[in-house]
Amino acid sequence: MTSICDLTATTLARAIAQRELSSREVVDAHLARITEQDAQLAAFVTVDTESARRAAQICDAASTPIGPLHGVPVAIKDLTDTAGLTTTYGSVLFRDHVPAEDDFVVARLRRAGAIILGKTNTPEFGFGAVCTNKLCGPTRNPFDAALTSGGSSGGSAVAVAAGMVPLAHGTDFGGSVRTPASFCDVASIRPTPGRIASPRRPLGWDMLATHGFLARGVDDLELALSVCGRGDTNDPLSTAVAADDRPLAGCPRIAVTPDFGVAPVARDVRARFATACEALARVGDVVPSSPDCGGAIEAFRTLRAAHIANSYGELLRTRRAELTPTVIWNIEAGAKLSADDYLNAERRRTTIYRSFHELFTRADVLVAPAASVFPWPNEISDVTMIDGAALETPIDYLAVTFIVSLVGFPVLTLPVPRGENELPFGIQIIAPQGCESRLFAFGRTIEHELGFSHRRPKLP
Repeated sequence: MTSICDLTATTLARAIAQRELSSREVVDAHLARITEQDAQLAAFVTVDTESARRAAQICDAASTPIGPLHGVPVAIKDLTDTAGLTTTYGSVLFRDHVPAEDDFVVARLRRAGAIILGKTNTPEFGFGAVCTNKLCGPTRNPFDAALTSGGSSGGSAVAVAAGMVPLAHGTDFGGSVRTPASFCDVASIRPTPGRIASPRRPLGWDMLATHGFLARGVDDLELALSVCGRGDTNDPLSTAVAADDRPLAGCPRIAVTPDFGVAPVARDVRARFATACEALARVGDVVPSSPDCGGAIEAFRTLRAAHIANSYGELLRTRRAELTPTVIWNIEAGAKLSADDYLNAERRRTTIYRSFHELFTRADVLVAPAASVFPWPNEISDVTMIDGAALETPIDYLAVTFIVSLVGFPVLTLPVPRGENELPFGIQIIAPQGCESRLFAFGRTIEHELGFSHRRPKLP
C-alpha cells in the first residue's frame, strides 16, 4: 500500500482539500519519517514539530482551502529566512539567529497554505561540495549513505528523495539545486532569475543566484513555481522577465551537449548522458549542438569570487577562526580582483549569453548533464580531479551547471532511467529566459513516455 510519504505534493494538496486526508495526519506521517531516517541522513538542521502541527490544525479547521498547497508539508533550505524559526546559514556564527520576517519565497509558500516542517542542511553560506558544516552533516545520500548528497541544497534533495517532505525549497548559484537533484534522483527547477522575486537582495541586478525547488516530479515543481513566481518592485529583475513561452508544436528540436565544449566531464558521465540522448531521440529531433562558451569558466570564477568577497569579506577579517576552510578559500579568491577583471568577465558573459540566444533560434530545448561526476565519499571534501586530470580550482567540476547560471536561462533537472546497481544521474533541460512552461511540458513528456523520473531509495 502506498504510504502518505510516497505521495506527491500535488496529490496531497488535492486529497487534503477534498478532506480525504487531514493535514495533521499528513504532517505527522512526514514527521515520523524524519524521526526514522534523519539520524542517519542528516537532511535537517532544525525540525519545527510543534509549529507544524499547529499550522496543520489551522488548515484542518478552515472552511475552504487556504491556497494551492493547503496543508502540504515543505522544507526550506537553511540559507533562507523563516520568521520565528532559527536560520543558521550553515554557520556557527548564526546558530542562534531567529529572523523576524520571512523571505519573500517563504511568505509566498505560507500564503499558499504550505506547512514548514523545518530547515534543511547546507554547507556554510552555501559554499561547499559536500553538504556539511560545523553544526550538522554530512548529509548522506539515501541511495548510499557513504556518498555525498551534493552541495549546496543537499539537505533539501535528501529530504525529498527519502520521503521526509514531498517538496523542498533550494537555492542555486552555480548548480546548488541541480547537482543534489542529480545525485539523489529527484527533479529540480532553477527558474529564470527574477521569476521568484528577491526584494531584499543587496545586489538587485545580480542574476547568478536564484531560489528554486526540488520534488519527485514535474507537476510539483510547476505547482511550487506557480505560487511563488511573483514580481516585486524592489527586485529589478522580477519586473523584467520577458518570455516567448509558446507550447512546443510538433516534433521538438533537442540540442544536446555533454560539456558545452569547455566543461570537464567524467567519461562514465558522458556514457550515461549518451544513453539518455538515445532515449530522447524517441520523442524529438536530437542534434549535437552547443553555444560558444569559450571563456565561460574563467568569467564565472571571476564574478563568483567578486560577489563572495563583497558579501563575506568582513567576516573573514573579524571572525576567520570560526569559518570553514571552504568559505575562507572562496572569500580570498576574490580579494585581489580589479575592476578590469570584473568588467572583462561581464563582457565575456554578454557574448556567451548572445550565443545561447542564437542557439535557441535553431532548437526548442538544450540538454546537458546535470553533474560532471557521480557522488563521491563524504570524507572527500572537494573534487580536485576528473579522470586523473587535475582541476584548476575546487569549483571547476561545477562548470557544466554554472555555465547556465552565468547566462541566467531556466533549467529543469530530471533523473534518467538507471539500472538496479547504477547511481542516480540527471540531465539539465534548458530553455530561453521566461520559458518555464516549455520546460515543464517537455519534462512531463519524457517523464511519462521515457521514464525520466524518480525511483525511491531502499531506506533501512
